[in-house]
Amino acid sequence: MKKKLITRCLNGICIGLFCLIASSCKEQPAMTANNEYKVLKVSTANKTLSSSYSATIRGRQDIDIYPQVSGFITRLCVEEGQAVKKGQLLFIIDQVPYQAALQTATANVEAAQAALNTAKLTYDSKKELHAQHVVSAFDLQTAENSWLSAKAQLAQMKALELNARNNLSYTEVKSPSNGVVGTLPYRVGALVSANSPKPLTTVSDNSDMYVYFSLTENQLLSLTRQYGSKEKALESMPEIDLQLNDKSLYPVKGKIETISGVIDRSTGTVSLRAVFSNKDGMLYSGNSGNVILSIEKNDCIVIPQTATFEIQDKVYVYKVVEGKASSALVNVSRVNGQEYVVNDGLQPGDIIVAEGVGLLREGTSITAKQ
Repeated sequence: MKKKLITRCLNGICIGLFCLIASSCKEQPAMTANNEYKVLKVSTANKTLSSSYSATIRGRQDIDIYPQVSGFITRLCVEEGQAVKKGQLLFIIDQVPYQAALQTATANVEAAQAALNTAKLTYDSKKELHAQHVVSAFDLQTAENSWLSAKAQLAQMKALELNARNNLSYTEVKSPSNGVVGTLPYRVGALVSANSPKPLTTVSDNSDMYVYFSLTENQLLSLTRQYGSKEKALESMPEIDLQLNDKSLYPVKGKIETISGVIDRSTGTVSLRAVFSNKDGMLYSGNSGNVILSIEKNDCIVIPQTATFEIQDKVYVYKVVEGKASSALVNVSRVNGQEYVVNDGLQPGDIIVAEGVGLLREGTSITAKQ
């Protein structure tokens, strides 16, 4: 009886499972694929292509100030970051030994002048006596030689006096140009000389700032072809923008002044220099940022970035050919984060899928979304 009961239970369970499976396997309504996609008819337009390049900023002049004489600094006349004029006093080096040297040199000049006067009197006297046949020609020649020697001695003493005067003037270190004072590594009491490892300071002429950046060899060739020559490119290129390190745009536009004639073999790049006015003093020598170079392109094909997809660093679009998706390789340049300029691969009048390309496959039927 127990076996029959167990068998009936097992049969009941099997029948229940069979019914459950059968009910789940009933035919469900088929899902219809949605083949409607937004499409775009390719046309031409005028666009501005903007490219960003890392840049370093330098003053028009960054002049390292080194002392020309040795001595202890006795006075600092400026502060770090102070704006100075050409000829303004920056430092004073101990003047006492150089004042003494100048006084000695001045005294030597006076002594040499007196010796010259005496030699001249002697020579004139000998010349009169020789005319009267009182002294010999040898005595006359000796007196003349003494006079010439005294004249040379005076010239030498004057040169030493000039050198001493210059050395004294060098104890007052002055700014060679208008600019802004940099750091001051030496303070009052420090011993400095022309061989000091660091300059006394650096004076930066920040009225205009030089901004240096680089282009690749191919980019330089493209510019040269676009404008005809490097000289015409410098004349015709539009003004450029400067993006500061905090991502803000500098309010004044700059102009590219020079393009280096030598390509750096180690990097394959060429250096360019642009100049920006710095009347408000916002820029400092040593700043960094990005140069934004804009180039106008006329009658070019522009497509949204959403209409493209990438495979192994190559960009593709889906053309609509006879109602089906057909992938096409395109050569593009980025305009901004949302658009591409197509250099090759598309023609005006082509129809492409404008969005949802990541879900498409080759040969998918395409219905234009209304």
